[in-house]
Amino acid sequence: MKDPRLFESLEKIAGPLSPLQRILLGTDGSVTRLLELATGARVTITTLMQELEPASPVVAERLDIPPGSEVNHRIVALQDSRTGEPLIYAESYTPLSRLSPHFREDLMRADIPIGRILERHRVESRREITGMSAGPRPGPIATRFRLPGDALFLSRHYRIIHQDHPLIHIEETFPSSRFAGRGTVVVVDAPSRLHLGLLDMNGALGRVDGGIGIALRDPGLVISATLADQFHVAGGDADCRARILAAAEAVRQGLNLPGGAHFTLQTHYPGHVGLGRGTQLALATGRALCELHGIPCRARDLAHLTHRGGTSGIGTAAFEQGGFLIDGGHSFGEGWDKQVFLPSSAAGGVRPPEVAVRHPFPGHWKILVVIPEIPPGASGSKEKEIFSRHCPVPLTEVQALCHEVLVRLLPGLVEEDLDLFGSAVNRIQELGFKRVEHSLQPSLIPDLLNAIRDAGAAGAGLSSFGPTVFAFGEGNMNAMETAAREALVPTGGGSIILTTARNIGASVTPG
Repeated sequence: MKDPRLFESLEKIAGPLSPLQRILLGTDGSVTRLLELATGARVTITTLMQELEPASPVVAERLDIPPGSEVNHRIVALQDSRTGEPLIYAESYTPLSRLSPHFREDLMRADIPIGRILERHRVESRREITGMSAGPRPGPIATRFRLPGDALFLSRHYRIIHQDHPLIHIEETFPSSRFAGRGTVVVVDAPSRLHLGLLDMNGALGRVDGGIGIALRDPGLVISATLADQFHVAGGDADCRARILAAAEAVRQGLNLPGGAHFTLQTHYPGHVGLGRGTQLALATGRALCELHGIPCRARDLAHLTHRGGTSGIGTAAFEQGGFLIDGGHSFGEGWDKQVFLPSSAAGGVRPPEVAVRHPFPGHWKILVVIPEIPPGASGSKEKEIFSRHCPVPLTEVQALCHEVLVRLLPGLVEEDLDLFGSAVNRIQELGFKRVEHSLQPSLIPDLLNAIRDAGAAGAGLSSFGPTVFAFGEGNMNAMETAAREALVPTGGGSIILTTARNIGASVTPG
């Protein structure tokens, strides 16, 4: 490779490259042969698409041919023959005018790697790398690797030159976590969560808090990590990177760990919208660091080290267990866990509460998650001020809320009675601290909730301080999605995700 700075630009986005990744991106030899040496298995290919088409101006420039010239456009997946695991996604363009009849026949009729076709026909050639890139590859590429559309991928562009003319232009792509080195990379896949409400923000019985929530399959976040001399983060937005660095340093100091680590945030979702991103980032970072050092760790201990879960334990429990969750809150009063009403962000010295109820959420119940594009919900000092101003909430509302949870919400869940469960969710929106959270929302939120309910939702509500809204249903959810989309139009739109609950916690795998 002529310019090593290409690797430097990639590493700013995707993190440190392993020796094998550098070789695959920079080689001027056969990638198929390198993959077979690396995996110890024969590489096979599956042709995903092949057709003859006129060269676009971009393709024509890459191949040094007139625009409109006939080219063979081929997309293939290179895979491990033993496991069927996809290794590389490759897209190529070949001008037919430069092919011998036999070469053309092999290229178009058989699942044969291009390197082997060149060898079979004894074509003397060289590879000329024209570019490298790192970033998301949504659509068919992400789907082929069973990854979300915002996962990070590495790509290279090169031309195969024969007799001083470009014979083929190829782009090869693989996930940034692939070929990162066995045993050196840890990947943590963590959920998001809905927070249905806090049970007791009155404290008359000597306890406060008590969260209700559900772990979600989508959206989620994926962090990969490898040991390094110092802490560094690639991917995500500035808030994500700052939180990962803060959590990593807190865990390093708390567990007296040596050195640092390089973290790559491969997928994530918006922060301060009511889906618990801060807790999941902190716990995923801590878990990855512990795995790299071979140290067992509990999510509650990591939450305590990273100052998460001081009010609600739902995020911590979602990371550890998944499913439908109710935590037991904290003791309250002089000399106990908490002496004043505080959000988690201001209760860093308080351990996350223990889980009081955990139950699998029905897999056939669908969850619509709507994230309006409006200013984020309360956080930081603003959130602390809200707790101080509005607590304690009336004891009668706490009693009514607990009655709803015990007599309708939980039986509806266990008996898989969606109407009963949903009616309890609707009523919970009007009680206790959840009523306070609703009172602070712009008019869009009640309009959005009413529209979704009118479209058939069994129950709908606000997650945490919002602005994320959720709804439960079964079967076809098209009417609810349409209603949500139309309700979002006046404020500029937003994200709509149709998902289900995630009944397992975060997963940890080698890269």
